[in-house]
Amino acid sequence: MFERMLVGKIENRITVGIVCFVGIMVLLGWAAINEGGRMASLEETYHARSIEAGALLFTSNCTRCHGPDGRGLNGFAPGLNNPMIFGVDFYPQATSQIADLEAEQTALKAESGLSQTTDARKAEIKTRLDEIAQKITELDAPRQATLQAAIDKGYDPQRPDRLKNLGWVGTRDSFILTTLIHGRPTSINYWPNGAMPAWSQTAGGPLRMDQLEDLVAYVENFDKGDQWTVDDLFAVNQFAKEPVDPIYKIQAESADLPKPVGTDVTAALDAISGLTGNPDRGSQLYHNQAKTQLLNALPCSGCHTQTANGTGPMADGTDTRVETIRLKEPQFASYTNTQYIVESILQPGAYIVPGFSNVMLPGLGEQMSAQDLADIVAYLESLK
Repeated sequence: MFERMLVGKIENRITVGIVCFVGIMVLLGWAAINEGGRMASLEETYHARSIEAGALLFTSNCTRCHGPDGRGLNGFAPGLNNPMIFGVDFYPQATSQIADLEAEQTALKAESGLSQTTDARKAEIKTRLDEIAQKITELDAPRQATLQAAIDKGYDPQRPDRLKNLGWVGTRDSFILTTLIHGRPTSINYWPNGAMPAWSQTAGGPLRMDQLEDLVAYVENFDKGDQWTVDDLFAVNQFAKEPVDPIYKIQAESADLPKPVGTDVTAALDAISGLTGNPDRGSQLYHNQAKTQLLNALPCSGCHTQTANGTGPMADGTDTRVETIRLKEPQFASYTNTQYIVESILQPGAYIVPGFSNVMLPGLGEQMSAQDLADIVAYLESLK
């Protein structure tokens, strides 16, 4: 009797063990089957939170130039909530056909200029070039008529993909991230209200890499895929500009320009010591109402607004603050007002005013002459 009871208990334990084992295996199998969905759900949640964080960063750092809705501001920066950023072509067939015709046009013109091309062949080429021009006009006319409102703001319907226009071969994510990291310091020459600064802490900016990635996620979230419409194009306030302004490039190459003052503070102080600064011209340079002797526009007023703190300290009261606050700090005990101002312009990372970040454009000394610097200093020293 006892033995049968003992055997029964053992059998029950075995049965329970088998059931538990099978249950565990079923659970593990279910988890394995659903792991992909679970990870996808986690990734989706993480991405959504990244977009939300990017939206906050965009509002606090980017709207002043790119607009509160990301559609750009005239004279400040292009729209990012913009079909062009995402390579949307509303007339792809016309774009392709015109591109082919323009390639043929270029080849024919080159052939016509060869010394061995006969007069008869040149006549044939001329006839064909006239036909091509007429065909391009016919293909482009409907597109021009429909998109004229966007064209008036700088949109080029024949070049509707921003990344291709720049020759970018990477992903859109990498393009946006790279632009955020390094900024666009040379854009001061075609954006009159200031260049885009570097935003990464590795380049002297205020944001960590994870914050930059959140901004990328937010900008990418503007994409509507195949739902973009012409009305979205018309809603863009400012389209991108070419990285090099051809007018200023020609002027710079042909003009007899003075040397830049450079970034050496001591040498710059020596250079301007014998010059008379013009505060009126300095004000024009500071507020982007005139270009430097090197034919550059300066971004000063884009961050240093006149009567209130912006990205940088306000302009009004500059000389008084330098005299009564900055020069009272131990490291500036031997400085003059002029020395402090010159160092702030030429080496903006040498000292960061408390409460602000180092987003000031580096290399300004390469954009101006000694006289330009003397004029700006004279203007700032007039702001009591």
